[in-house]
Amino acid sequence: MSLKFPANIWLSFTAFSLLLCLSSAADLVWDENGYILYCPCMGRFGNQADHFLGSLAFAKMLNRTLAVPPWIIYRHHAPPFTNLHVPYRDFFRMEPLLQFHRVVSLEEFMVQLAPSRWPPGTRVAYCFDAAAQRSPDKRSCPMKDGNPFGPFWDQFSVDFDRSVLFSGLSFNTYYKQHWIKKFPPSEHPVLTLPGAPAQFPVLEEHVGLQRYVVWADNMVQQGEGHIKALLVRPYVGIHLRIGSDWQNACKLLKNGETGPHFMASPQCVGYNRQTALPLTMDMCLPDLREIKRALKVWVKMINAKSVYIATDSESHSREIEKLFKGNVKVVTLHPEVAQVDLYILGQADHFIGNCASSFSAFVKRERDIYGRPSSFFGMDYPGKRKDEL
Repeated sequence: MSLKFPANIWLSFTAFSLLLCLSSAADLVWDENGYILYCPCMGRFGNQADHFLGSLAFAKMLNRTLAVPPWIIYRHHAPPFTNLHVPYRDFFRMEPLLQFHRVVSLEEFMVQLAPSRWPPGTRVAYCFDAAAQRSPDKRSCPMKDGNPFGPFWDQFSVDFDRSVLFSGLSFNTYYKQHWIKKFPPSEHPVLTLPGAPAQFPVLEEHVGLQRYVVWADNMVQQGEGHIKALLVRPYVGIHLRIGSDWQNACKLLKNGETGPHFMASPQCVGYNRQTALPLTMDMCLPDLREIKRALKVWVKMINAKSVYIATDSESHSREIEKLFKGNVKVVTLHPEVAQVDLYILGQADHFIGNCASSFSAFVKRERDIYGRPSSFFGMDYPGKRKDEL
């Protein structure tokens, strides 16, 4: 079963979001504490979400308003082969973020505030000295160098007039006063960075910020509609990250070129490098044998009536149906909008994720907030070594 959302639907959502920006003009007041702008230009949605949580924490640390950027959706394999920029509010609600810190959508900032407070001619880019070395003159921030950087700022018709370079800083709390002293908002009202002011994967102390990332009503309606129409509770949701690009990435583990901390793996092996659990190939790239093994464990454990499969490649749905002899309903959608998968996985009675995947990490964080159980392929009980079970 396959579900496709035409691109024009998302263009309509984007247009609607811009109308919302215009309608809220009277509500926007310039924040004298300053703003932080950035391009979510590292990786796909899971990586962007990790960076968003860190950026939210960074904005609060500096007491600046965060201009929440749109999500970048890459369409390398489908016409028109251009990036799609989806406003944050199309997937998630803005209001819950305000419970943590001041935010405004980047669309609202550009429509309502930028024309008078950040007009062309005053747009300054800020970056590390090392980043500027990639520019031809070695003195300019490469804000629009290539894809996705160029298309991201072009959607807002933004060009940068000059650059301010810095070094000896980091985005963690130790450097709070360094940032404030070096870039006071009275002199630097808009800190615009080439990438997120955050680390990947998300720092352990920022994981809990997921509670402020709340699904938009339209996403809840879509997700619940699919659950009601296609799945029978209790159901197990699984994320199969097994595509060719991921296979190449996991070869680094197989060849001994990386250790336990690999991409999003701290979520299951632990953040402390000295005590981190081993990262195995079953955890990074589970084969069909491991997929079947884990499913047998958890389908039996919760007496599941159905299995939902989210995958970037092969779903193995036929093999899984055969495994349970037709007694368990197996569903996969392959939605054009991956956030549909995320929602359905988040609502499962049990979730089995990929230890190293930031897509799985998004689901795991959300489920932890609401006390829903999760495990990982190759690790049925996260936080415990197999020899301790």
